[in-house]
Amino acid sequence: MLMKTAIIRAIALFVLAAPAFAGENLKLNPKLDYTSDSQDGALITGDNMDAALTPGKPAYVIMYGEGCYNSKRQARRTVALYEKYKGRVQFIVVDLDHQLSPAQKEFKDKYFRGYIPHVIVLDASGAALYNSSGEVEEGVISDLIDKTLR
Repeated sequence: MLMKTAIIRAIALFVLAAPAFAGENLKLNPKLDYTSDSQDGALITGDNMDAALTPGKPAYVIMYGEGCYNSKRQARRTVALYEKYKGRVQFIVVDLDHQLSPAQKEFKDKYFRGYIPHVIVLDASGAALYNSSGEVEEGVISDLIDKTLR
C-alpha cells in the first residue's frame, strides 16, 4: 500500500511539473483568402491549442474570428512570430468561432472587448504589456517580446 501511494505521488508530481506549453507547431491555414471576409476555416492550427498558460514564461495571445479579413492578416503575423520565438514564448490561440477550453474562456473573459483581432502580450509574471484590438505590426510585438526576454 505504501509503495502504491508513493507511485501515485510520483506520477502526480511528474504531471504537475511537466510544462503544459500553449500552442505548438503552429501552422497557418493555406486556404486563407486575405482579400475578403470569407469563412476559410480555422486560421491557425497546431498542437496543444487548448492548453493553459505556464507561469514564468512570456506569452502572446491572439483572439480572432475565422471570417475576418484583419484576423487573417494578424494570424499570418502570429505564425511568423511563433517561428521566431518558439520555445521561448507561449502562444495562445483563441478561435472565437469554436467552443473554448476553460483556459481560452478565461482569456476571453478577462481581455476580450468585442473587437477582433485582439492581441495580448504578457510578461513572465503575467502582466499585460500589450492589450489591444485591431491589427498590430510584427515589429511592435517583437520589440515587446524582446524586452521581456532580457
